[in-house]
Amino acid sequence: MPDATAKPIDTPETCPTSEPAIRTIAMPADTNPHGDIFGGWLLCQMDLAGATVATRCAGGRTVTVAITAMAFHRPVMVGDEVTCYCDVVATGRTSVTIKIQSWVRRRLGDEPIKVTEGVFTYVRVDTDGKPQPIAAAQQG
Repeated sequence: MPDATAKPIDTPETCPTSEPAIRTIAMPADTNPHGDIFGGWLLCQMDLAGATVATRCAGGRTVTVAITAMAFHRPVMVGDEVTCYCDVVATGRTSVTIKIQSWVRRRLGDEPIKVTEGVFTYVRVDTDGKPQPIAAAQQG
């Protein structure tokens, strides 16, 4: 069943086939007065997904230091199954940059629909919050 609220995209997109970093259901408590899910809630889900991947990649505690790109393509609605996929795009001496895409399946629908994408940067830190090098074996 096609998504009646979906806006056309210039180029067709395919849902990633990689393992999801996080999957959750959008709930009524996460809505704005119009009944759509708050963008901030979705941003939080993306940050949780990216932090999980960044922590594994960096081999230690990471913190979010930047969101250098963010695009909201379509709304997320109550009952949508939200899945975030992450791709490491760069690893520096202390940082990991991750492209995160969020896709939904509308309630009983099967068609994945891309709703957001962004580029998040995380830095590996010690218990005092000071940047720490990422082990050379984990970079690449």
